Amino acid sequence: MTAPIVIGIDSSTTSTKALAFDAAGRLLSEGRSAIPMTNPQMGYFEQDPRDWWRSTVAALQGCLDGLDASAVKGLSISNQRETLGVFDADGVPVRPAILWLDERSRLDVKEFAETAGAERIHAITGRIPDTTSAAYRIHWVLKKEPDVAARAATFADVQSYLVHCLAGGPLRTGWPSADPLGLFDLEGKTWSVPLLDAMGLEETRLPAAYPPGTLLGTVTAEAAAETGLAPGTPVYAGGGDGQLAGLGTNCTIPTRAYINLGTAVVSGVWSPTYHYDKAWRTEIAGHGEGYILENCLRSGTFFLDWFVNQFVDTDDGADVYARLEAEAMNLPIGSQGAMVLPYLSGVMDPHWDTDARGVMIGLSSSHKQANVYRAILEGITLDQVSRTGATEKATGTAVDHFVAIGGGAASQLWRQMLADASGKEVRISATNEASALGAAMIAAAGAGLYGSIADAAAGMAGKTEAIEPNLAVASRYQDLKEIYGRLYAATADINQRLVAFQEQDAFAGGEEV
Repeated sequence: MTAPIVIGIDSSTTSTKALAFDAAGRLLSEGRSAIPMTNPQMGYFEQDPRDWWRSTVAALQGCLDGLDASAVKGLSISNQRETLGVFDADGVPVRPAILWLDERSRLDVKEFAETAGAERIHAITGRIPDTTSAAYRIHWVLKKEPDVAARAATFADVQSYLVHCLAGGPLRTGWPSADPLGLFDLEGKTWSVPLLDAMGLEETRLPAAYPPGTLLGTVTAEAAAETGLAPGTPVYAGGGDGQLAGLGTNCTIPTRAYINLGTAVVSGVWSPTYHYDKAWRTEIAGHGEGYILENCLRSGTFFLDWFVNQFVDTDDGADVYARLEAEAMNLPIGSQGAMVLPYLSGVMDPHWDTDARGVMIGLSSSHKQANVYRAILEGITLDQVSRTGATEKATGTAVDHFVAIGGGAASQLWRQMLADASGKEVRISATNEASALGAAMIAAAGAGLYGSIADAAAGMAGKTEAIEPNLAVASRYQDLKEIYGRLYAATADINQRLVAFQEQDAFAGGEEV
């Protein structure tokens, strides 16, 4: 008899990964496929939702190559959060999806916050009004694209569309994918009627939302023919990639924080009860029990990639990242006086400033590429360490270790820097694909391989490698963190003035910002 298999699909910003696991969480096979992204004008980032499906098909085909599809007992989806798709009554996209990176809705944030009440929005959704939330992109479409809005039957997340492609039927999703849309009542686990009324939006124009692990449907014959899945394979409600990354690291206790060193750097602490505060954003936990108090820096490896792509010669075929890391490791703490504020796309917690921008300071003619590279890593790390400390202080809890995931967790420099700057043990997850593993845990519980999703997380998370902090350098990082803590306040007014200046040029040229 073939052992049961579950599949976790992670549809992220840049690619789709499909990973097959056994009931013990051992990786059996994987497939992946890129998702193209466009930047049609400054501050705009879009994708074609049909590319989400094309990428999912290719990833599943690669994952299932050599596997017995009949052994797959279920699948679930982890998806990029806050990205907004707009679909007609048949589930067909009526415009390109607007990504979580997109900044076009800055004015909509202000307008809707005035209409609905910023504090009420925060209390209901766990989120301070900010461009990251999809709610303000919905507001933008309703206001700026009336023809599109008239054809829009559903404003939905990525998972909703992929479930529709896999199993047919209306757009539907899991709670942890619905709540990042920014109109979900986190305590009531339903769409917020007061916020929908303030926006003038009917609940029927949002996807139905279900607890994680709910059977949403089964794979159709058409989807099976495209993907290689067996017809009738169960599809279970999943969640956003951040919450499922936490689940994949078994972040179900308040003394453990997960940190995803990915395109964005996202860290979170589990809480059994609902709290909201400007120091974090609150989300429904991946297993549907309790909440994640999450810190999010929008530009993580995105910042590193931007720097390398724009300013480093990559034409010689060498591994540029390996070279920069090796050189940066030989530099002292503080990058010889260079410092970076890593807010390329505004800042969420704790400042909630859409006009914030990246800052490089302290540069001299002696600095080289490696100094800037290390300064970027130090800025990102100090930012996250400060955010976790603020969460600990506000909640009265103490985090004793991080579990690190994502591509950046493979960096020896970065993970040791995180341990040293925080003074906490950093445990490296056995998988860098924790979001896909979290989705697979949900599928395993849905398929009855475990009694609950929490049980599946405990049984499938796997072992970790511990990185101990070097306490001999702790004071140097504390001194550097104190300097870093002054940088935002010192530059916020300048950045706000620069953004306003740029907007004047844009409007003068007839562009909309």
